[in-house]
Amino acid sequence: MSVIERIKNQLESNPVVLYMKGSPDFPQCGFSGQTVQILNACQAKYTYVNILEDPELREALKEYSNWPTFPQLYIKGELVGGCDIVIDLYKKGELATLLGSAGGAQ
Repeated sequence: MSVIERIKNQLESNPVVLYMKGSPDFPQCGFSGQTVQILNACQAKYTYVNILEDPELREALKEYSNWPTFPQLYIKGELVGGCDIVIDLYKKGELATLLGSAGGAQ
């Protein structure tokens, strides 16, 4: 399976996916940590992928998403964006709606 096929499979198999540096319990960058805090505040159900463990996936994801930085949040297979966009959507009250529509909120 190619790395692009793996990405597509992850996105098709999970309604909410966070590609991040580290894990939710031990984020490896501040932006990933902030995004996890926001998802937790929304009581989101999500899958995460630690991009530091898979350099091939990390590079392919930049090209796949046309988004150069991490974290990257996907809802229903669509890129929502990175930390700044997630923060903005959360402050507007729109993130919880997006998560709910994907079955990614409690």
